[in-house]
Amino acid sequence: MGTPVAGPGQFSKRTDKAVEKASDTLPNAGYGEQKAYQEQKSAAPMPQADFAAMFGNPSERVVPLDQDTQQPNTPVTDGAAMGAGAGEEALGLADQSNEDLQRMIPYLPVLEFMANQPGASWAMRNVVRKAKAMT
Repeated sequence: MGTPVAGPGQFSKRTDKAVEKASDTLPNAGYGEQKAYQEQKSAAPMPQADFAAMFGNPSERVVPLDQDTQQPNTPVTDGAAMGAGAGEEALGLADQSNEDLQRMIPYLPVLEFMANQPGASWAMRNVVRKAKAMT
């Protein structure tokens, strides 16, 4: 069965409704699967909460591009390692990362093994380098 296509002119009809009804039944369900699916679906209905009720309205916190800055005395490079403004200590991460690295040193052989695997991220490799530098 393919995707329904709307016909021309007077034969046209909405095809987006078919997508909504697709989850009502299982296509090609085996013996007893359709009944089990319907029971599971009715036992745990999905909540109907909207985004704004759960997270608030994000548009209230957005500053339009044509408005002045909300932090006029803060340089753009604030929190960066180099540049004007406070360095990484402004983020409160510098001391924390050293403590975390100290706690990782006993696990360094395992971390090295993980960092040497194909597909290991550069972030993982950098963490291992920093932990090795502390030993």
